[in-house]
Amino acid sequence: MRNLVTNIENSFKAFLDDANAQIEKGNKAAGTRARKASLELEKSLKEFRKKSIEVAAKK
Repeated sequence: MRNLVTNIENSFKAFLDDANAQIEKGNKAAGTRARKASLELEKSLKEFRKKSIEVAAKK
């Protein structure tokens, strides 16, 4: 689960960097990367939710 949280942190940082580059500089390629990162984040967050529920159910 620790690896999953680290992955989410890294994906979110990449998303923020690219989203800000698109907003501030009008960088279209950064916008594409930000959208891709948002999809990865969505998958990772769903996986976190699933594992978190499993852990909570065991206790």
